[in-house]
Amino acid sequence: MTTIFQTQYDVNFEQQKVFVQRSFNAPIDLVWRAWTEKEILDEWWAPRPWKAKTKFMNFEVGGKRVYAMVSPEGQEFWSVQKFISIAPKSNFKMLNAFSDANENMDLPGSNWDLNFMEENNSTKVSIEIYNESLERMNKMIEMGFQGGFAMGHNNLDEVLKTLK
Repeated sequence: MTTIFQTQYDVNFEQQKVFVQRSFNAPIDLVWRAWTEKEILDEWWAPRPWKAKTKFMNFEVGGKRVYAMVSPEGQEFWSVQKFISIAPKSNFKMLNAFSDANENMDLPGSNWDLNFMEENNSTKVSIEIYNESLERMNKMIEMGFQGGFAMGHNNLDEVLKTLK
């Protein structure tokens, strides 16, 4: 029997944090790959009918991912993720900031702390997102982060079924 998981959110405006938790029906090595390999990220990161397009990704401490969320009309909304720390198949931390196509970041950004844990034949991903300003946090929420991220997670469920 396959368990259907839902994305869970908790928003704390006082601490300027968003907490996200989701489990996936896949072993930790596949879930880790899906979050850390650009070819796989581009398959699920954007809520359909949007697409994710990675221009560059170097997943290592000090490395970065430069990507766009592309609307069905072709409009591109760019972001940069800078990788701060990596503990393979366990945790990684990154700074995420909106940007332009030339990587000029719109600071302040948000600091993401992603934790991966295998349990009961599934993998739980817990994310704490600290926004450096309340204005940045409100912009993220107003842009539809909660619904879009949940749709991306549903896409990831489908992608994980195809990974070996």
